Amino acid sequence: MIEVSVIVPIYNVEKEIRRCIESLINQTEENIEIILVNDGSTDDSGNIAKEYAEKYNSKIRYYEKENGGLSDARNYGLKYATGEYISFVDSDDYITENLYTDLLPYMEQKYDMIKFKIAKVDEQGNVLEKNYTPLFEEKSGEEAFDILYKADVMTEVAWGYLYKRDFFRRNKFEFTKGKYHEDFGLIPLILLKADKVASVDVFGYNYVQTQKSITRGNSEITYKRALDLLYFYDEMVKKIKE
Repeated sequence: MIEVSVIVPIYNVEKEIRRCIESLINQTEENIEIILVNDGSTDDSGNIAKEYAEKYNSKIRYYEKENGGLSDARNYGLKYATGEYISFVDSDDYITENLYTDLLPYMEQKYDMIKFKIAKVDEQGNVLEKNYTPLFEEKSGEEAFDILYKADVMTEVAWGYLYKRDFFRRNKFEFTKGKYHEDFGLIPLILLKADKVASVDVFGYNYVQTQKSITRGNSEITYKRALDLLYFYDEMVKKIKE
């Protein structure tokens, strides 16, 4: 049977973490492993995650590490993933209960990457916007890149895909530690290297929009975000030339 390893980085999300974990343990597809990575939280997030790991010890694995940021936590979780496919879920978001069941037919076809549909929701779960995604199957990575970047504004989000683990590890993909826009820095390059990609009519990821923003009113962070984005543009040009 095909197993999915779901990697969840956790940092100071004590108000949202239960909803995220509940959405994973309530999946209709039972053959999943949930990897919770506490990235040095200073609130009660770690204790909540540990409670779930103890209660569902056959399904959940819990790890703690010093704070290193989202990229570092994802890379840490990747080291422990054993499933044939990898999925990323941010700890303040959540997924629909049928997501992995609905994606199973595509996993059985051994796609390197499977893109599914995303909705932006408010903190009460009301849908604010559904992201338009072009639908296709049996495309190379370059073909998929060309289609998605012309039409999909959320092409580069890490949690918008399933990834074949062997493909991910064979290419030694890692998120860049210490920079913002880490998804933009990696996902396009992963996409370009894929042999077989599908973008499917399966809705499943709820991207929660909060009233607060870590960049609001903080010019230093805004400046760093801009510099990091330019850094990744330069890196992408180098990689494409290679």
